[in-house]
Amino acid sequence: MNERKTVGDILNGYQNASRDSLIPILQDVQNEFGFLSRESVLEIGKHLRLPASKIYGVATFYNQFRFQPTGKFHIMICRGTACHVKGSAAVLAALEKELKIKAGETSEDGLFSIEVVACIGACGLAPVLSISGEVYAGMDEAKVKTVLDSYRKRASQEGVSK
Repeated sequence: MNERKTVGDILNGYQNASRDSLIPILQDVQNEFGFLSRESVLEIGKHLRLPASKIYGVATFYNQFRFQPTGKFHIMICRGTACHVKGSAAVLAALEKELKIKAGETSEDGLFSIEVVACIGACGLAPVLSISGEVYAGMDEAKVKTVLDSYRKRASQEGVSK
């Protein structure tokens, strides 16, 4: 049985830790829970003897950290130069319209979240988006609904709903 760790379990791996351990701790907590909750930030602060404001200051500096849970299907839309030139702004607008959320938010049903990223590293396939690690190349507004519908169908087949 694979039981989920607690923030305390993660912090136990950082005995006698200093503020130099903050970023690895934040990474471990986010890897386990998918985001940094207010409660986890407070617990980390207590462990490292740092105020929550300092932890938020560090965590908000790096765009790798999230403070809201992501959807079951996490969408990353590339806004790098090649994707921008080839129309990723229109793809993002279509995603937001179809899901009725903005970048940085999670859909009400908990299925989808959107994150804008600087580069996915597939410039030759622009514009590109990634959904839970699966890359979709040559995206346009028309393809957005088809791709999202395939994930909705997958979720309903798995009996996923929130």
